[in-house]
Amino acid sequence: MNVSIESGVLRVKARVSTVPTESARLERRLLPSLSTIAGLVDVIGLLSLGLFTAHVTGNLVTTAVVLVRGGSPSAAQALAVPVFAAEVAIIWLIAKALGRRGPALAQTLLLIQFLLLMCVLVLSVIFDPAANPHGSLAVLVAMIAVAAMACQFVLVRLALPGAPSTAMMTGNLTNAVLWLLDTLSPGQPLTEGAEERLRKTLKVVVGFLIGCIVGAVAVSFLKAWAWLLPVLLAAVIVPWSELLNSARARLVH
Repeated sequence: MNVSIESGVLRVKARVSTVPTESARLERRLLPSLSTIAGLVDVIGLLSLGLFTAHVTGNLVTTAVVLVRGGSPSAAQALAVPVFAAEVAIIWLIAKALGRRGPALAQTLLLIQFLLLMCVLVLSVIFDPAANPHGSLAVLVAMIAVAAMACQFVLVRLALPGAPSTAMMTGNLTNAVLWLLDTLSPGQPLTEGAEERLRKTLKVVVGFLIGCIVGAVAVSFLKAWAWLLPVLLAAVIVPWSELLNSARARLVH
């Protein structure tokens, strides 16, 4: 009897110890992959459509410069910020309607992002909006790409709270430098868990940088087909979210 009780306790301890590891491993995979997608989409969008599709701050700056110089912002520049905000609101409404919180939202939002990026790829390959970056079709494709990135921002905020941003590198780089200094300096660090946070943030920064470099090369050689790269990566990570959710569910039960 005692042997069976002890073995049961050991099994429970094993589950508790292995599931967080599995969950953490999947999170570590998901965040760099999302940042790579953001880097790809931002660079491909900038080079082919003339718009920062994942960088709202960049669009605000370029629009302000155009206005100060007495010019008129392009339709894509004028629409990027309100479309981004509207998409954030739409994704929030979807999350509320589903009644899901935290990681349970991940697969749905990843699927939405994949479908939006697939629309960008199909429209780009068929109609080549880059041939006329100021045309209405180019504006439409750019706004769909912006919507996909807005979905990713919401995904990280709602499904992976506390995770570093996968598209805004200014804050990530600042945090990485601070956590590096805390890790290397003797004495009491200014932040807790600096070493683990540094590893996670550096992976996101590197993923974004890789996405930017690969995206720039892809536009040069693949033209409109460059959009296939973020689409493929988005398709690959959709099932990862289900594994992440399953791991958390096993931990709870």
